[in-house]
Amino acid sequence: MARQRVPEGPPPPPAVQKLRIRYARRGRLRFSSSRDFARALERSLRRAQVPMAFSAGFHPHPKISYAGAAPTGMASEAEYLEISVTERVDPERLRAGLDAALPDGLDILEVVEAGPGSLADRLQASEWEMVFPAADEQVVRAAVDAFLAATEAPVTRMFKTGPKTFDARAAVVAAEVRDEVRRVADEAGTHPYAILRVVVQHTTPVVRPDDILTALRSVADLESAASPTVTRRAQGLLQTAPAGVADPLAADKDAVGD
Repeated sequence: MARQRVPEGPPPPPAVQKLRIRYARRGRLRFSSSRDFARALERSLRRAQVPMAFSAGFHPHPKISYAGAAPTGMASEAEYLEISVTERVDPERLRAGLDAALPDGLDILEVVEAGPGSLADRLQASEWEMVFPAADEQVVRAAVDAFLAATEAPVTRMFKTGPKTFDARAAVVAAEVRDEVRRVADEAGTHPYAILRVVVQHTTPVVRPDDILTALRSVADLESAASPTVTRRAQGLLQTAPAGVADPLAADKDAVGD
């Protein structure tokens, strides 16, 4: 009977602290993939000399857990991950060091020590902002009203297992076209920007902003002269009255304050 191989050398030092991190993906870095970000983060952790905890085995890897990443091409102010370290660190000092080590556009916004409970369980919904350039606000509002009035809005998206059709309407808790019209100066002057805010509950499969845009086109015949810029403004616990998204790190901050 063959003897089971075991890694040589001592086991890695144990983790003594877990930290939860909120970061933003902005500008051109919104086109970076999850794999691109993971590589950049691991390089930055080394540059910032963070005492990372590693897994055991023949191929140890840093103990990093990602949760609820936004699709490639979409900006976000509310991306989350967890890391474990072998020495206790000051969360704010780690935030500043890691932020300085990452490229502009990948910005560390907040670091807190993890309290009890699962971070993933707190990421129940997202609030997305869709900015339609050169769009008539009333046209966008009428399309959204038609979408909300629909009993369902089937869309089809390609998955690894092939195309799948699902309902994009059921996951949308609230949708609102703001009265404001944003005007941004460029070489051609100023243009109106219609702004849509949507609160979307996380489901299986996850209903993404591009699914909602597909539904707006099919259910409400909404066409835009240019593709909207999409940004996740918040991600966390679902609130229904009024509809919104609560900070998933609030419980961790409260635990530290007690």
